[in-house]
Amino acid sequence: MGSLILVATPIGNLGDLAPRAIEYLRTAGMVCCEDTRRTGMLLHNLGIDAKLLRVDEHTEFQSISRVIDILMSGHNVCLVTDAGSPGISDPGSRLVAAVVEQGHNVSAVPGPAALIMALIISGLPSDRFVFDGFLPRRGGERTERLGEIGRQTRTTILYEAPHRLVRTLEDLAAHCGAERKVAICRELTKIHEEVWRGTLSAAVQHYSSHDPQGEFVLVLGGAPAPLPSTDLDIDRALKDRLADGCSTRDAASQVADLLGVSKKLAYERALHLQSGLKPSG
Repeated sequence: MGSLILVATPIGNLGDLAPRAIEYLRTAGMVCCEDTRRTGMLLHNLGIDAKLLRVDEHTEFQSISRVIDILMSGHNVCLVTDAGSPGISDPGSRLVAAVVEQGHNVSAVPGPAALIMALIISGLPSDRFVFDGFLPRRGGERTERLGEIGRQTRTTILYEAPHRLVRTLEDLAAHCGAERKVAICRELTKIHEEVWRGTLSAAVQHYSSHDPQGEFVLVLGGAPAPLPSTDLDIDRALKDRLADGCSTRDAASQVADLLGVSKKLAYERALHLQSGLKPSG
């Protein structure tokens, strides 16, 4: 049986394509790609004539059976994205899952990934990080995600389009604080590669006076670790929720999640407040 090979392709500089990647692309029974024209041009520049199958967000599910058939015939199938490593903010994960479920081998040729390059050159902590891809464009889902990022203590990496960059920076500043550190990476590995570093407020000012062009990766510093909650903090939060009509149990559960304290402690203090007794401690 053949193997599904995930092949990382350049994010800008053709010289970043690994020799092993070229060999797999040259010998594959099929190359799955997002855009047959873009991948066709890459293969043409490499002198490779391969069969291409479009696998994007609209066709990924339908392509599974065809890929499985090729693997069953004993040929390898390569999966590439337009740029970078397949399956990261791009189609591919459902295909990989289906191939694994059918018992076929899945391997990869590692290579360029914009999120990793941006992280390691950002100057921000890289020992623990979160990749959040593209933010939802509007509505409650966007607000919820921004709130999560605002509370995140690890470095967060985001992708953003140039025409939405300033709005996203403004929203991040509102949820994370104007002084949160950020590195904004543009056109990585390309001729006009640049990294802007500073605070979110300064980033808003800088890019509002420019016309953002190219592909952007945002690397955002984590939130400061929260200070331990005091008994007074717990009581104040409980009183607010009890005054809003929450039950003792619901108020305790919400405050425990909000302040990071045990539900048992929050519940005991809520009972004391409800009974009019001064909490111990």
